[in-house]
Amino acid sequence: MTERRLIGLDMGRRRVGIAVSAGRMAVARATVDRDDALPFLAELCVEIDAEWLVVGLPVSLDGVERESAAEARRFGAEVAEATGRTVVFWDERFTSVIAIRQLGSAGTTGAKRKAVTDQVAAAIVLQSYLDGQPS
Repeated sequence: MTERRLIGLDMGRRRVGIAVSAGRMAVARATVDRDDALPFLAELCVEIDAEWLVVGLPVSLDGVERESAAEARRFGAEVAEATGRTVVFWDERFTSVIAIRQLGSAGTTGAKRKAVTDQVAAAIVLQSYLDGQPS
């Protein structure tokens, strides 16, 4: 039996963090500029034979979707069109904060932490999604 391959995304204003599934585990993969994200994701989908993509949805603490959530939904639609894959959205509340804390606990600081925060946040989004799915 072949395991499904998924891609998780954490979209920022300038960069997109990318993670991939390895079984039921999410692994940080890359951080790319938003301008380069669509061709990168189209190629990655083919490379790993991704079934679908999980885009982090920035929902406010009160559960309301504001402009950043609308932007994530627009980006998700662009990703779906560029990759030909289904896109699902998953609550990403606190993922960047958790990523920064995890990286700080691991001793990652400065420029290195800034470079990997988005992809670690994407891994947290994807892992949360995977954990929420039936076995």
